[in-house]
Amino acid sequence: MDTTSPRPGGPSNGYGPFAHLTAPNVLLYRSVMRAFLVAKERFAVHLRPEDVYAGLPAPVRPGELEGVVGALDKLVEWGNLRADPDTGRVTAVEDFYRKRFIYQLTREGEAAEEALSAFDEALGRRGALQAVALHDIVTQLRALLVLAAEEEPDPAKTHLALDGLASRFAALADNARAFMGSLQRTIDLHDVGEEVFLAYKDQLIQYLERFIQDLITLGGRIARLILELEEGGSIGPLLHAAAAREAADATPQEAVYAEQAAYERWAGRWAGLAAWFLSRDGRESQARLLRGRALGAVPQLLAVVRSLNERRAGRSDRSADFRTLARWFAEAPDDDARHRLWRTAFGLYPARHLTVDAETLAARLARPAPASTPWADAEPLRISPQLRRTGSYERRGKPRKVEDRQEARRRLAEVAVKQAAEIAAARARLVTGGMTRLSELGELDPASFRLFLQLLGDALATWRPGMTHTVATSNDGSMEIRLTALADGSAAEVRTPGGVFRGPDHTIEIIELAEGGDGR
Repeated sequence: MDTTSPRPGGPSNGYGPFAHLTAPNVLLYRSVMRAFLVAKERFAVHLRPEDVYAGLPAPVRPGELEGVVGALDKLVEWGNLRADPDTGRVTAVEDFYRKRFIYQLTREGEAAEEALSAFDEALGRRGALQAVALHDIVTQLRALLVLAAEEEPDPAKTHLALDGLASRFAALADNARAFMGSLQRTIDLHDVGEEVFLAYKDQLIQYLERFIQDLITLGGRIARLILELEEGGSIGPLLHAAAAREAADATPQEAVYAEQAAYERWAGRWAGLAAWFLSRDGRESQARLLRGRALGAVPQLLAVVRSLNERRAGRSDRSADFRTLARWFAEAPDDDARHRLWRTAFGLYPARHLTVDAETLAARLARPAPASTPWADAEPLRISPQLRRTGSYERRGKPRKVEDRQEARRRLAEVAVKQAAEIAAARARLVTGGMTRLSELGELDPASFRLFLQLLGDALATWRPGMTHTVATSNDGSMEIRLTALADGSAAEVRTPGGVFRGPDHTIEIIELAEGGDGR
């Protein structure tokens, strides 16, 4: 009496529990494995073939139970499932000689399904620009500032605050990357139809504009909080406290280097967060790049809408032009007309330095050769090799000397120093030292005026209908502008060497947040 169960054999293709993905009945195998995962969620360990058969969706369900039994046996062979003798339904001696098995997932099969689920989830993920995550990051950073002010920060609270900050930041970054990738595919109409695109374009544009406003408002606030933690030297002890708490559960073999390794991980996470919101060392922050990419997506979306409307209105596009050209080729009376049309449409002409002489052209007109004539059988062409007659284009003489660029580097260094001084002077010029009116700013030099326009633009980007006051921070978190509308309806003029800037008068206050900021 043979009561042994089939054992997983080594698959010939070497894919192991992933071998069913390359089999002809892949949809059936995937559905069978999904039935086992559903049963596992319901705490069912074993399934009989009829249970699997009943759980399969109708489109992939075989006509007979034997089809499911065959799929189960193949999955056992590949190592996805394990088969055990089904002795629970044996009522007579003859039943021992019948092939009855119950099946359950193996560790390999369950791991393969988890990997496939993660793959499907990542493949279908579109991501989102999470303004809520920006608010959460601000909250966590403020909590860290409160902990840093304590003489002995609580390790548990510190670790929880840093862990929450890292998780929200990782979710924000991952979702931003996924969203911008899906947005580009939408702009290119790779994975969305025209009707679907036109249906939700307005919502998408409003969504982008709302996130850009939140990023301008909260991005500067986050940058300022990061600078406060770094400049006060508060973040280092907090990272050490979180690393020590993580390393407390390390094994004796790992205790020697566990805390240092944990601190390096936390330091790397903090550096990634700072690089996302702060522009340093001539490199723009990821938040500014994301804002620029999102701003650039809006006109691209509008351009796609315009091209779709033009296509619907019957205006010509490249596809329509090629179809028209194909119709002209089909309607051409003979091959000579088609050749003339080809040369006219695509501009295929002889090389400019090789010119056919007059005698050869006259001979070709007198005895024209069909286009189907092989070149070896045709009459030779007499050409005038102009390039050969005029000589080589190569320069003769000594090679050029290596150019000394020290003077150019010196001038560039002087320009960089001059620009840094101008930016510092512009920042110092704009700091108001209290509330003042726009009309009282006086004349601004070009550098100060450019910086003023950037700050004013950041403030106006946060302005909503009905608001009379707003506060905005520059993208690098180094300056803050407070703008309040006036009810008297007066106008303001800001004079510059290039002209006069006019607009409604407001009270304004510009504050320097970072000491020694260079405006980058």
